[in-house]
Amino acid sequence: MKLDNTLLRWPKAVVLSNHFILVLTVLFFLVMWGIYPHMAGRRNLANLLSNTWPLLALVLGQMFVLIVGGIDLSQTSIMAVTSVLGAMVMATSLEPTRFAHNPLWGVLISEQGGWLSGSPWAVPVAVLSFVVAGASIGLLNGLAVAKLRMPPFMVTLVTMSFFSGLAIYLTQSENVRPLPDSFIAIGKGTLGPISPPMLIVVVLALLAFVVLDRSILGRWFYAVGQNAETAKISGVPTKRVIVLAYAFSGLCAAVGAILYSARLEAGRPTLGRNLLLDVIGAAVIGGISLFGGKGKVLWAVYGVLFFVVLDNSLNKMPLDFYSIDIIKGAVILLAALLDALRTRLSLYHAPLAGAP
Repeated sequence: MKLDNTLLRWPKAVVLSNHFILVLTVLFFLVMWGIYPHMAGRRNLANLLSNTWPLLALVLGQMFVLIVGGIDLSQTSIMAVTSVLGAMVMATSLEPTRFAHNPLWGVLISEQGGWLSGSPWAVPVAVLSFVVAGASIGLLNGLAVAKLRMPPFMVTLVTMSFFSGLAIYLTQSENVRPLPDSFIAIGKGTLGPISPPMLIVVVLALLAFVVLDRSILGRWFYAVGQNAETAKISGVPTKRVIVLAYAFSGLCAAVGAILYSARLEAGRPTLGRNLLLDVIGAAVIGGISLFGGKGKVLWAVYGVLFFVVLDNSLNKMPLDFYSIDIIKGAVILLAALLDALRTRLSLYHAPLAGAP
C-alpha cells in the first residue's frame, strides 16, 4: 500500500513542480533527436539559442501584463514601428527609387540615409529611439487601461492595428537598409563565449526577477492581478502598477525589435507580424496565467524553451505552414487545459505559488 501511494504521489509531484515544463521540453527534445539526429548538431543548437533570446524578451514583457490581469496584443506592432523609426535614424543610404514617395523623404531621410547617417551617435541614438518609442506606446496602453478603464483586449487591439499601419505607411512597405555594421553586430556579433542578444536578455530577465521576487513592487503586481479592488483597498497604487506593466511590455517589445532588426540587417515594417501566437503561446505553456496573479521569470524561460524547440522541430517536418499553425494552436490549448488541471490538483496538495 505504501508503495502504491508513493507511485501515485510521484506523478502528481512532477505535474505540480515548477520545473514540469522543463522536463517536458527535455523529453520532447530527446524524442525529436531520435527522429532527426541533427537536432543536437552545433548549427541547430546555435539556431535554437538565437531564436530564444528575442522571443524571451517579448514574453517577459507580456508576463508583466498577464500578471496584472491584462493582455498586450500590440507587442508585434510596437516591434514593427520601432524597427522602422530606429532604422530611419541610422540607415547609411537609401535608394530614391524606393523611398522617394516616402512622406519623410527630404525631411528625416534622404539618399544619404537616415538623419544621423555617418555620425558616431547614429547607433546609440537609434537604440534609444527604439526603447523610448516602445516604452511610450506601452505607457499609452497602460494609461488607457488604468485611467480610462478600457478593456485591455480592445486597447491593445486598436494599438496593434494603428501602429502596424503606421509602420507600413512610413516606409511604403519597403525595408529600411543598409544599417551600420556596429548595429548589425548587436544581433550577430559575439562577446567571447556569449552573444550580445544573450547578454541583453539575461540582464532584462534578471531585472524582471528582482522586481517580481525581491521588491514590494513585485508584490503589488501579483496583488493587482489576483484582485484589483482588494489591492486598492489595501493601499496598492493599482493604476500606477498597471501603467508600469504595460510600459515594461512596450520596452521589452522594443528590445525584441532591436535584436530582430540587427539580425535581419534591416528596419522592417512587417517585423513580428507572425510572432503574437508564439509570445502568448510560450507564456501560457510556461504556466503564466491568462487570468492574472500568477507568473514567474523561470516559467517564462521554460515556456520559451519549449516553444522554440517545438517550432524548430515542426519546421523540420514536411508540413504546410497552416498545419504548423494548427499544431501550435493545439499545443497552446493543451497547455491551457494542463494549467487548469495543475491548478485543480494544487487545491489538494501544497499550493502552486504564483508569487513570492
